Amino acid sequence: MHRLNAWLRRHPMVVDAAWASIVLFLGVLPDNGSNHGWRYGVQLAIAVVLPLLMVVRRRWPDATVATAAAIGVGQVALDVDPAISSIAYLVFAYTGAAFASTWVSRLALAAGLSAGPLVFWRLHPTKTQLDGEGNILQQPYHLGESVVITLLMSTPFILCWAWGRLTRVRRAYLVELEDRAARLERERDAQSKVAVAAERARIARELHDVVAHNVSVMIVQADGAAYVLDNSPQQAKQALSTIASTGRQALVEMRRLLGVLRTADTADEYMPQPGVEELPELLDQVRTAGLQVDFATSGDPRELPRGVELTVYRIVQEALTNVRKHGGPDVHARVAVDFGERELAVLIEDDGRGTTDEQLSSGGTDGQGHGLIGMRERVGMVSGSLDIGPRPGGGFRIRAVLPLKAAH
Repeated sequence: MHRLNAWLRRHPMVVDAAWASIVLFLGVLPDNGSNHGWRYGVQLAIAVVLPLLMVVRRRWPDATVATAAAIGVGQVALDVDPAISSIAYLVFAYTGAAFASTWVSRLALAAGLSAGPLVFWRLHPTKTQLDGEGNILQQPYHLGESVVITLLMSTPFILCWAWGRLTRVRRAYLVELEDRAARLERERDAQSKVAVAAERARIARELHDVVAHNVSVMIVQADGAAYVLDNSPQQAKQALSTIASTGRQALVEMRRLLGVLRTADTADEYMPQPGVEELPELLDQVRTAGLQVDFATSGDPRELPRGVELTVYRIVQEALTNVRKHGGPDVHARVAVDFGERELAVLIEDDGRGTTDEQLSSGGTDGQGHGLIGMRERVGMVSGSLDIGPRPGGGFRIRAVLPLKAAH
């Protein structure tokens, strides 16, 4: 049924054709075998033309409503009985208000207001009564009766026009809601891009410390080797000096390039970055804040690349922050780190309230969608994979798999 309704909404002419066929069938029914001459022929012609206009009323609302109004005026002028096909005029009153332009809508309203008085004056000016002797007399209506009858005859047209006006207002309101939703979606996408850019800048700053540390070690070792190998061949000393010079130059260039990525330097940009070894301290801080956390490691713990170390720490930090914000009272979390031969798996799960589909679709649970975006950016930087979603039985679950070199 839902598919049928959706199809009919996409093809409104089919519905109009169905109603038009009913009006056409009722309009061309024989009038009890009686024939009223040329007026009856005009009545049949109107009974055919009005349903045809009903079929195309949505495609050409101005033309069909104006044509129907002209036919109605001509019908009254020629003193042709409206018959049952005049139901179509109610449809055109609705069409003028709902789909036509402003001037046609006003024309439909004017035609509806004047329909009652015109039909009453032209076709039903008197009433039939019997006198005391049983003779049939044609008596004019009293003023009060005339007003009531004309109002009753115009009321259906006014109600149909008002219904069409409400339809137009509702359609405009829905269009405005769709436009607003589209604008909000574009703004959300823009905010996501801004969040990604900010997270990339933060990652670049942290990678600066990681790479700078390694390059600095290389410089120290190269300088030390130059002093140790004083008695070695001169070429070895020149090679070690070249290593030190190249390392310094690379460090300067790397800082310059990362400075382009950063919009502003911070006071702590040269602080050592945390890793897996600092996770117990992080969990102690979280426990002090009131969150119960269990921590377990498996496999063969070993030294990891600094980029992977930092990624693991930040994922756990962000996940536990989200648990504190959205897990609810008395929530319990668990952190597990598995050192595999070729990959490192990090699992953070809790038994709290979890998160909503809207938060997941927006990219995060921190209210702005930045938290999970940052996780994905970090994992992507080390060519890993990230699995985020609700936990069976309640709660939330985050699992990251980061590739490693095989352990020797």
